[in-house]
Amino acid sequence: MIQEVTQDNLYLLLPSKVSWLATMLAEDKKISILEAIKQIYKSNLYKKLQDESTKKWHLGPVALYEELQDEIL
Repeated sequence: MIQEVTQDNLYLLLPSKVSWLATMLAEDKKISILEAIKQIYKSNLYKKLQDESTKKWHLGPVALYEELQDEIL
């Protein structure tokens, strides 16, 4: 069964994306995972990730992290 990503099921993909980003951010910035998660959830990138029409959910962790870095610098 082929399942397409829609706004209604996108939430299933977000935890893994946030996990990757939080790990990378915490290691890079020498902050706790909790602080990294907070920064991600407050970011414009996360807002875009929540919107299926942006297709940001399709990007891998490195591309997403680069976009996050551009935003928080």
